[in-house]
Amino acid sequence: MADEDAGAGAEMGGEAKDVPQNTQDLTVFVQNLLQQMQSRFQDMSDSIIGRIDEMGNRIDDLEKSIGELMTQAGIEEGAEGREA
Repeated sequence: MADEDAGAGAEMGGEAKDVPQNTQDLTVFVQNLLQQMQSRFQDMSDSIIGRIDEMGNRIDDLEKSIGELMTQAGIEEGAEGREA
């Protein structure tokens, strides 16, 4: 039973290293955690903005292609509403 307690204490001791023991350690721990979260948030934000920009470019290309197809077909953009 003493061996079991020693093993459990060693396991908890390993975990206790990662847990802050005083207010200064807690402050440093929280600051590091907030910095990591900020970094991840910034990475995600940059990724989302990049995807939105790419989507905008694709929409612009699509509008241009549709305009060219309408020109080739002899359809004017404003003529559709007048004919109806």
